[in-house]
Amino acid sequence: MSDSQSRPKYRTSRVAVIGASGYGGLQTIRLLQQHPEFEITYLGGSRSVGKRWNELCPFIELAGNPQICSTSADQISDHADFAILSLPNGVASQLVPQLLRKNVRVIDLSADYRYRSLEIWKQNYVKENLEYNRDDSQLCSEAIYGIPEWNSELISKAKIVAAPGCFPTASLLPLLPFLKQGLIEFEGLVIDAKTGTSGGGRSPKEHLLFAESSESISPYAVIGHRHTSEIEQMAREVSGQQIKLQFTPHLVPMVRGLLSTVYAKLRDPGLTADDCTTVLKALYRNDKTVEVLPVGVYPATKWVRNTCKAMISVQVDTRTSQLVLMSVIDNLVKGQAGQGIQCLNLMAGLPQETGLPLNVFYP
Repeated sequence: MSDSQSRPKYRTSRVAVIGASGYGGLQTIRLLQQHPEFEITYLGGSRSVGKRWNELCPFIELAGNPQICSTSADQISDHADFAILSLPNGVASQLVPQLLRKNVRVIDLSADYRYRSLEIWKQNYVKENLEYNRDDSQLCSEAIYGIPEWNSELISKAKIVAAPGCFPTASLLPLLPFLKQGLIEFEGLVIDAKTGTSGGGRSPKEHLLFAESSESISPYAVIGHRHTSEIEQMAREVSGQQIKLQFTPHLVPMVRGLLSTVYAKLRDPGLTADDCTTVLKALYRNDKTVEVLPVGVYPATKWVRNTCKAMISVQVDTRTSQLVLMSVIDNLVKGQAGQGIQCLNLMAGLPQETGLPLNVFYP
């Protein structure tokens, strides 16, 4: 019997949500409300400290109308066994070491522990590095990258899990099987991705104003987007090869949803779209959170809205031997809070999809 199975239930069900009133925190609370095995026992924040939840967010009422408390590791450890952190980049690193010393297992939705190397994090998060003093390189190397479909065994035993970004999630799920099997060239990989405005978070930003983003589509961070190196890191670990790829994100005028289109050169020009679909179906056959669509059926973001599911489709251009991978997710659920709870399920010894919505809310 595993440790998680032998513990009393109350020792595996208490969850703290830190950064509760941001988009990631709101989604986490909404999903945990409906979860059969977990109970929200602590809400933490900064600007909202002292406020009552039902007055702050009357659209997601919680029983007992709890108060938002400070992000004190002592208080969190008194009330919870797990903590889901939905904090700005850099902030989580100031809290995580304290929580781990208190034996609180952590799921971090920020980028603070996604990189194996603290130095690489510092190179990609320069502004945050100047603001926050970090000396937790050992934790960076120990943290597990939280793609449940690929790292389930490691996640189940982890003390700290770093949930991936939404762009890496949507891009890596279709790409990794072909890297693992060595079916594509390691050079010339291109990712073209489009996301809704909620990906920018809840804090006001000029370019996310309705008057700025409505009726428009625009690329941003065309060279050097932070998620490029994050995608490359996981691609390198799976392929065993140094990977350099081109990643271009675009902002589209919708609230939620993300489409990633990945282009790669097939090594065997004789492979068909049906062959490549079979590769994906074989790898994800036991994962209820990934659906591989028939050849010729191309996914739409609305098909996964409010779900913790990725839908993937494949096409092959026989003229150029080009593999085209299309993947859609809800950036706030499968791309953030829902994936965090998938990891939480595994850490608690539960099936990863427990309590998560998998049926589409359509239209």
